[in-house]
Amino acid sequence: MPSSDPVGDMLAMIKNAQGRRHRRISLPHSRLKEGVAGVLRSEGYLEDVKVTVDEERKYLKTLHLFLKYDSDGAAVITEIKRVSKPGCRVFRGIGRLGRVLDGLGVSVLSTSKGILSDRQARKERVGGELICRVW
Repeated sequence: MPSSDPVGDMLAMIKNAQGRRHRRISLPHSRLKEGVAGVLRSEGYLEDVKVTVDEERKYLKTLHLFLKYDSDGAAVITEIKRVSKPGCRVFRGIGRLGRVLDGLGVSVLSTSKGILSDRQARKERVGGELICRVW
């Protein structure tokens, strides 16, 4: 059954899997989800991100997210919140990005230059749709 908010589903899966101490989750692939996962990996919130292609159906891809835990076994992601939703899109210009937990967290944005973290968006001097916040 198709979802009306696949990115929101992905974020919920991450939150639920970390609550159960899973090491890996698999979900249907999309470029947006892969971009969000790539930003989370580059910011140190995920261990790794892999995409696999089904042998029989070449068009069917699966996204594998490897979750990250610290040495005590606690999840690296304390909280992950969806900001822009299908019913209420949230856009921010570069001047209104703000900081998540005074720089300890990260915002993920969809910009004209791709999916970027708030730090990268400031460097590139672009704003965009605020997808989620992570800390």
